[in-house]
Amino acid sequence: MKQAVHFGAGNIGRGFIGQLLHASGYEITFIDVNEELVQDINTLGKYHIEIVGDVPQRILVENVHAVNGNEIDTVIEKITEADLVTTAIGPNILKFIAPNIAKGLAHRMQATDRPLNIIACENMVGGSTVLKNFVYEALSDEQKAKADKLYGFPDAAVDRIVPIQHNAEKLLVQVEEYAEWDVDATGVVGEKPAIEGLTYVDNLQAYIERKLFTINTGHAAIAYLAYQKGIKDICTAMKDLDIAAMARLVWQETSELLVRKYGFDRAAHEKYVITAEKRFSSPYISDDVTRVARGPVRKLSVRDRLTSPALQLMEQGVTAEALAAVIAAALHFDYAGDQEAVEVQRYIKEHGMAEAISHFTEIPANSKLYALIEQKSA
Repeated sequence: MKQAVHFGAGNIGRGFIGQLLHASGYEITFIDVNEELVQDINTLGKYHIEIVGDVPQRILVENVHAVNGNEIDTVIEKITEADLVTTAIGPNILKFIAPNIAKGLAHRMQATDRPLNIIACENMVGGSTVLKNFVYEALSDEQKAKADKLYGFPDAAVDRIVPIQHNAEKLLVQVEEYAEWDVDATGVVGEKPAIEGLTYVDNLQAYIERKLFTINTGHAAIAYLAYQKGIKDICTAMKDLDIAAMARLVWQETSELLVRKYGFDRAAHEKYVITAEKRFSSPYISDDVTRVARGPVRKLSVRDRLTSPALQLMEQGVTAEALAAVIAAALHFDYAGDQEAVEVQRYIKEHGMAEAISHFTEIPANSKLYALIEQKSA
């Protein structure tokens, strides 16, 4: 049986990547530092996934094991034997697992010349490349040269909503039916791993931006607009006619950008947007508005989901009216439970809104887009 090592035994690891690896005939070893979770996986040796909806579906995932990430010798052994390594641990944790992956690869290259691909399945751009850079910090020049020939770190774009949940059944994970996993074909070393539900693409950036500017932009837009109206969750927000209409205007703008930039088929992309709207309208995977809106400093930054498409449209001579309104709403997100929201509000109080727009978005102060945001934030 093919062997997969997956870092992160949380809900996304088990409910998304774990499901697809199991369906593709892999025996999975989860690496995690949560000892209780590790023990539960090893005791049960299996778990259920529930696809939520009007008629829920249950999927049994078997042939699973777990190792505590602090058991370094065992982690090294598993990486040495693996046919594939994946992660779903969160962007900020990649640097912490990199030293052990480096030790595993250093040991593996002594034992075998079999190629291996390491895929970071994180909600970030270039996750595998980031992980590779951290791993290479712990390798010698000689090891790096060998790793370049034997080990691939293909970047990936992933999309599946795994709602916050508290289940009585141990290891049960509830997920939405929709799942997308795109991997950069050009970054694979050796034979492409055959994984059900995974699509290899030659232009991953197009798919990353399609997801970022449709799913993430739309989700954030709905959340910031809903917060202004005191609405608590995304599903309820989508029932508000004004918010739903504004979300569609945002999607019109980002769709125009994506079709122009990457040549996506308009009809096919429209279906992708309609699917996104249905997902956000589902009561089964609804999320808290404050959770989706959290981190406005990052979400307003020049390369992220709001400012980036607005600037790119501006460069093409298109006025991003709806995105400007959402950026203004994000600047007004004053939820006291979010550190970044507190930071934004403190800056506005000390320096004023005009200066805040420049500081957080880097949008040129003499631009039409800047004037629009300033007008809508008044």
